[in-house]
Amino acid sequence: MIIDFDKIPEVHQMNFKGGEGPLDTRNFADDKVKIMYSTLRPGASSGIHKHEGNCEIVFVISGVATFHYDGITETVRVGQCHYCPEGHSHYMENLTDHDLVYLAIVPEHHE
Repeated sequence: MIIDFDKIPEVHQMNFKGGEGPLDTRNFADDKVKIMYSTLRPGASSGIHKHEGNCEIVFVISGVATFHYDGITETVRVGQCHYCPEGHSHYMENLTDHDLVYLAIVPEHHE
């Protein structure tokens, strides 16, 4: 199965999960996973949130992401990914003057 993000309409969100600033995203979702191809604009952030019933993997395509994960600050660069396991909290910021483009995958945990 191919997911072509160019064929998915882009959604413009402000203050994602209680964060600040603009996020542009193209999302694929079914009952097993959510896959988001997103751009976090300079100075923008997501709000802090806890992963319950799922986890999240964020792969940086371009730019630099600053993650705050369980009280620890981490810098994630192109070719690296950030992992937030189930039961943990995080939020991300774009502290640069360039767009941050990333792919986020949130698999749902079913028992």
